[in-house]
Amino acid sequence: MSGLNRELEGLLSGEGEACGADGCGPVGGVQDGAAWGGAVQGGAANTGQAAAAGAKPARPILPGATIGVLGGGQLGRMLAHAGSRMGYRFVALDPTPDAPCGQTAEQIVAGYADRDAARELARRSDVITYEFENVDADVAAMLEAESYVPQGSALLHTTQHRLREKRAIEAAGARVAPYAEIASFADLQEAAERLGLPAVLKTATGGYDGKGQWVLRVTEELAPAWDEASRAGTELVLEKFIDFEREISVIAARRPSGEIRTFPPAENIHVRNILHLSIVPARVPDAVIAEAERLAVSIAETLGAVGLIAVEMFVAKDGTLFVNELAPRPHNSGHYTMEACRTSQFEQHIRAICDLPLGDTSLLSPVVMGNILGEHVQPLLDWMQARDPEADRLGVTPKIHLYGKAEAKTGRKMGHVNVLAADTAAALAWINESTIWRV
Repeated sequence: MSGLNRELEGLLSGEGEACGADGCGPVGGVQDGAAWGGAVQGGAANTGQAAAAGAKPARPILPGATIGVLGGGQLGRMLAHAGSRMGYRFVALDPTPDAPCGQTAEQIVAGYADRDAARELARRSDVITYEFENVDADVAAMLEAESYVPQGSALLHTTQHRLREKRAIEAAGARVAPYAEIASFADLQEAAERLGLPAVLKTATGGYDGKGQWVLRVTEELAPAWDEASRAGTELVLEKFIDFEREISVIAARRPSGEIRTFPPAENIHVRNILHLSIVPARVPDAVIAEAERLAVSIAETLGAVGLIAVEMFVAKDGTLFVNELAPRPHNSGHYTMEACRTSQFEQHIRAICDLPLGDTSLLSPVVMGNILGEHVQPLLDWMQARDPEADRLGVTPKIHLYGKAEAKTGRKMGHVNVLAADTAAALAWINESTIWRV
């Protein structure tokens, strides 16, 4: 067994499992007459795809089948839109009545930790996926054992914890920002001195769109941040702040049989820690694009991802790439694919989990995706009621996607606009001149 596989064995295996060069699985290594371990592509072993006892071997899931979705948010909604066009049926599990996905699919209204509800989802589904990574990993593991969850629970378990995730990224041969595990204020002081400031203190679990994060610029900020962060009741990690030039992301899709495709990298701009714009093609050198795609493929292969995995990266001023986070699901920065690529990320995820040939990911048009938050909804609705001479002048085509959420709260993602154009400069000019984002 290689050093890489030994490291991944410790990171990605669970209780009652054994992992090695051929993958992870129950002790004994064989279920239903098939050896555990997924496909090997490009010489990289599928070490990350753990399988719990009783999990089913990969098999094609054809249209007419029902896809169960853990989570009923906007990602599930867009999965259902894409999959229903292909002939699949959908049922979602979500605690919010009339959730976005529930408006386009059947819905079981229950909490994510409700095992009876999860088993009902399994009973009504031929295959199960998840639309966000904060579903209950234990429930996902139970479903993996009792039904068919091709994504498995191991990668979900890894990406739900920043420290596990960083170690897995490093084991896959990618760089992360220098970091330290923080268990006490003394740890924080030592790590801040060793790594240097500025740095970011983060909760190891939970947190999104900037929540659960404290930017530390001077030593006087350490004590207040510790007092607040330590009340979160979770492990903490300190990350050195990377002086980056760009943020980019690459979404890769992998099917159980091993085929992998990547989407063109998106350049991402955040406002108040929430994704504001995704620009494609990304404004980075071709060599950086090629390296970003290579890293995404390496991570998907090494961690045995099935379905989509979004790899978020910082581009340093010298072009060095640092992987920031992973998301084993459809991703906000991939929404541009809905009109701008030959295959959308949502159709690709369906193809991947159903073990069908993956679609062409070629870019059809330059595009800028703009998120619609709660404060942008009314300006968007006002804009939609009249013809836009600026769009005509600039030659752009805005495509609107609203998610059907009941309440438009400030900072809450309510939809997005894909602005198709002859070049991204025209799309950015329209967004800058539009009244939609001026709130």
